Amino acid sequence: MPTNRLQVGMCFDKVFPPAFLTEVARSLDEGGAQQLWVIEDCFYTTGPSLAAAALAVTEQLTVGVGILPAVARTAPVTAMEIATLHGFGPGRLLPGIGHGVQSWMAQMGVRPASPLTALEEVLVAVTRLLAGETVTSHGHYVSLDSVRLDQAPADPPPLLAGVYGPRSLALAGRVAGGVVLAEPASPTYVRWSLEQAGRKAGDLGFHVAVFGVVCVKKERAEAYRTMAPWLAHQLEGARANLTALPFFDDMAARYAGKGLDGLATMPPEWWTELAPIGTLDDAAAHLQALEDAGVQSIGMYPFPEAGVARAQIGDVVRLARR
Repeated sequence: MPTNRLQVGMCFDKVFPPAFLTEVARSLDEGGAQQLWVIEDCFYTTGPSLAAAALAVTEQLTVGVGILPAVARTAPVTAMEIATLHGFGPGRLLPGIGHGVQSWMAQMGVRPASPLTALEEVLVAVTRLLAGETVTSHGHYVSLDSVRLDQAPADPPPLLAGVYGPRSLALAGRVAGGVVLAEPASPTYVRWSLEQAGRKAGDLGFHVAVFGVVCVKKERAEAYRTMAPWLAHQLEGARANLTALPFFDDMAARYAGKGLDGLATMPPEWWTELAPIGTLDDAAAHLQALEDAGVQSIGMYPFPEAGVARAQIGDVVRLARR
């Protein structure tokens, strides 16, 4: 499993064709990157299937699964999926479970009246099952009668909660083995999230993983212009991962007054705080700041086009080897 040193990896975007996965996984593994994160969003490809393929074709790569919706599978099936993946690559798995997008859960007919209660019951049940316990539980959303995994992992991976709100982060701090924080996950946001979770950087048994977006160019201005539309989209539905920033109000004012140009000409230190965007040195500085804030894993999203993403694998590898 990853140590307290930041492990650097790439996200396999939900829009990528499944057949592209093995190429990406092998390239990262052979190049010296530490991680690959597979993404499960409704109604795209499934996380466990992609993770199994990645583990099967690599030797060193840790594979993160982000994020399995708590109620899309029963708790025992989720535990079986994780235990099976662990069997493919013992010590190379980081599974995440979250609420899931509630509108998607409604489309599938599984939207819980209390997402918080549902997530807690699932996290607790899956953790116990992976620990080899025989579980009987009669909750609101998890009802089990003497369920036990036949092949529970001898050393279960930490079960990470993919959450972002204060109450959900507090829940993660109580019952999960760590968190996965959505992009853009700045060092400021990481510290805020750990505070909400009642945890501190470096807490034993609490793994902090984050997602980011990567854009490395020779010139900062080119990277900033490229990523300004992405940041504008983030601002349109700003959550705590942006509002926690000390310069959020100024950033929003720049966008309101000057549009994309206002974002593209932001101070470089703002961009470096937000994500691995800019020159290679800028991206490396962002990763170092994340490590200093207590992050142990990062999955970086490339552009959602396979051809462009293929070229960005080299950037991820260079950052992982610095």
